[in-house]
Amino acid sequence: MNVEASCVLPKNADTVKLIVQRLSREADGVVSVLLADAEGDGLPEWEPGAHIDLCLPGMTRQYSLCGDPSDRSCYRLGVLLEPAGRGGSRFIHESLQPGYPVLARPPRNHFSFVDADEYLFIAGGIGITPLLPMIARAEADGRTWQLVYGGRTRSSMAFLKQLVAYGDRVQVVPQDEHGLLDLAELLEVPGDKHVYCCGPEPLLAAVERLCSSWPKGRLHVERFTAPALMGHISEQAAFEVECAESGVTVIVRSEQTMLAALLEAGIDLNFDCKEGTCGTCELGLVDGVAEHRDAVLSQEERDAGELILPCVSRARGARLVVDA
Repeated sequence: MNVEASCVLPKNADTVKLIVQRLSREADGVVSVLLADAEGDGLPEWEPGAHIDLCLPGMTRQYSLCGDPSDRSCYRLGVLLEPAGRGGSRFIHESLQPGYPVLARPPRNHFSFVDADEYLFIAGGIGITPLLPMIARAEADGRTWQLVYGGRTRSSMAFLKQLVAYGDRVQVVPQDEHGLLDLAELLEVPGDKHVYCCGPEPLLAAVERLCSSWPKGRLHVERFTAPALMGHISEQAAFEVECAESGVTVIVRSEQTMLAALLEAGIDLNFDCKEGTCGTCELGLVDGVAEHRDAVLSQEERDAGELILPCVSRARGARLVVDA
C-alpha cells in the first residue's frame, strides 16, 4: 500500500511512518488506536498536551496523544465517531485495521502542561484525551489535582476504567444521571490552581466566561474546532497585508481568507486544515492588530500580538505586516 501517494500533508513536512498495532473499544462510539514505528524504532518524544497530524487517505486529521510520554514504543489516540464529520473518524472506526500503514507529522503541542502546585481538569466527552497524560504527570509529581468529567451517558465516556485507579479525585458526571457540570461552583474561587479544559465549544465558552476575572495564565483550553464567527463573511472588510520577507503586498478581499490571498500572490506557505485548528500556517505578525479566529493561540499569545493564523484570522484595521 502506497500510503505516501494518498497522503495530504504540508509540503516538506517531517513525517513518521507508523503502523496500526491495535484498536480497542473504549466507550460507545469511541475507539483507542495504538500506533508503532513501522521499522520498530523509538518514536519521537512528546509532552502532555501534544497531538499528531495523522494522514489518512485523502485527508489529514489532528488527534491528541493520550498514552504515556515515557513509552516511546507507541502512540495512543482516542477517536470519537462523528457520523456528520468530515470522514476521518468514520475511516478510523470502519476501515482502519491492525497492520495498516499510516504517516504522521511528529508531535506538536499547543496545549502545554505548565508546572503548578494544584490543577483542576475539566473534560467534556472526548475532551478527556489530552488530559489523561496531564493527570498522570500531576499524580507522578505529587501535585494536588481534581478531574471533573462530563458526558452524555456513562457508556459514552471513554477511559473510565483507567480513571478508577485515582479514586475520589475523579468526579464522573454523566448528563443523563446528574445533569450538566456545576461549573459556577467549581470555578467560584481561583485559589492557586491552574485549570485545564477540553471539550465541546459550549463547555469551553462557559469556562472562559467564569474564569474571565482570574489571573492571566491560569486557564488553559484546547478546542477541536475554531469558535463560531460572529456575522456573515460578506460583512468582512478587505485589508492589506505586507510580507516583510518577500516584499510582496496583497489585498485580502472581503470574501477571501488571508491565506488564500497570500497563496494567490505566490507566497510559499505551509498549511493544512484551513480551519484554524492545526497551527500549520502560523505566521509572525510584525505590525498591525489581528482579529484572531483560530483555536490554537492562547489568550496570552493573542495579547502579545506576535502571531497570526492566516487561514481564518483577519485584520482589525486596514493593514497588517507579516513575516513571510
